[in-house]
Amino acid sequence: MLLPIIEGTDIFIVSIKVKPTNNFKIFLDADDGFSIAKCSSTNRKLRYAIDESGLFPDGDYSLEVSSPGVDEPLLLHRQYTKNIGRKIEVTMLEGLAVLGNLMEVDEDKVVLEVLISPKKKDTTTTEIPFSSIKQSVIQISF
Repeated sequence: MLLPIIEGTDIFIVSIKVKPTNNFKIFLDADDGFSIAKCSSTNRKLRYAIDESGLFPDGDYSLEVSSPGVDEPLLLHRQYTKNIGRKIEVTMLEGLAVLGNLMEVDEDKVVLEVLISPKKKDTTTTEIPFSSIKQSVIQISF
């Protein structure tokens, strides 16, 4: 039901969680940002499709559509790509955390620009294979 609704848009599925109580939590993102308008429009269209399908004749379900949130780890390659240029913290499988600007993403790795000397503002680039990443979280600067 969801795929036809987002087909032809820049919206993509990050994850879907279903509880036994017919509670559906759908986390979406979009290449150009998942705005409140996109979220509410997608929610309305999906709710209409569910109601029209007759899956829950008594309306015995709840539906939550949202973005994963800024503090949630990146799960998909597409999320990395849309965040090129942003500050990211990558935690390696062995526990080491690397903080830097996400410069490139390809099929096998990410490339970060890492500050090595704050006084001189010296940087270096670090390539991190996806196979070595435990989690990555975008860092919000205020």
